[in-house]
Amino acid sequence: MTRTPRSRALRRGATVGTVALGAIVLSSGLAMAEPTQEEAQERYEELQQELSELNEAYNQAQEDHAAAEAEVEEIEGQLETAEEELDAVSGQAANIAQSAYVGASYSTFGVLFGVSPDDALQNIADLDFLSVGQEIVLEDYVGAVERFEGLKGQAEEAETAAAEALEAAESAQEEGETALEEQEELVAELAPEPAAASSGGSTETAEAAAASGDVQAVLDFARAQIGKPYVWGGTGPDSYDCSGLVQAAWAQAGVSLPRTTYDQVNAGTPVSRDELQPGDLLFFYSESAPSHVGIYSGDGMMIHGSNPSKPLEEVDLASYWDSVFTGAVRVG
Repeated sequence: MTRTPRSRALRRGATVGTVALGAIVLSSGLAMAEPTQEEAQERYEELQQELSELNEAYNQAQEDHAAAEAEVEEIEGQLETAEEELDAVSGQAANIAQSAYVGASYSTFGVLFGVSPDDALQNIADLDFLSVGQEIVLEDYVGAVERFEGLKGQAEEAETAAAEALEAAESAQEEGETALEEQEELVAELAPEPAAASSGGSTETAEAAAASGDVQAVLDFARAQIGKPYVWGGTGPDSYDCSGLVQAAWAQAGVSLPRTTYDQVNAGTPVSRDELQPGDLLFFYSESAPSHVGIYSGDGMMIHGSNPSKPLEEVDLASYWDSVFTGAVRVG
């Protein structure tokens, strides 16, 4: 049975979802009437973080709803079986009662007369035993049916709550995407004209760090997804969100990772920033419940999907992400 893990996931998802939904409501709209380009960029990064929190809350809401639906289905099956067994036992009890008072072998006359006194006493004792035994069995099955009916009611309530949480997460997703798009437009409006490229400047790109075996398969897959759209709840093959990309990439190495960042952060051995190796999972924004994850690709670079306004990409950690980095784990 998996009820305990499901319950923990439901409670965790509800808590995280509430926090994330509260964040986007409190922070909706522009922070300032006439912000500077730096302030607009900072606000964009704040919205990006909030949207990542909403995305993982949405993923958790999906997981919780699926688990709640499965729980209802499982209990309905158990209830149906218990009701069938109760019907069968009830029918047996009715047959015994009928044979005891109407049937030839167990009629009142047959029980008490036409037999020896010892046999008559034994027949009466047998009927009493059958009556008491059937009563106990019936009580057991009635109790089982009542218990499953109660569990079914609780499970249906949980499924309804999970469905409502998922709907709320979807609504928050739309609001968050709209706010981020508006802020992105403002950042673009305030951005200075690009300076002419300097002939002496370095345009060095990150060199793929050497990797072999399973890790190389992970990196190859992740790089092949670059340019695909970031979509809430996306697990491929045409679109992904951040944790969906990580899960799909490591599946190429035969590793089954959990669906959400909340669980992926516990799916490996913690490593420090200066110990990173290609393939390590990088987490951001929160140590206890990180809402964003990427795959370290070597040379200070990461492959990830950040938000719906950008496709999947490989980025330099130093450009922004090091400032919100909270931890890393090594899978395998």
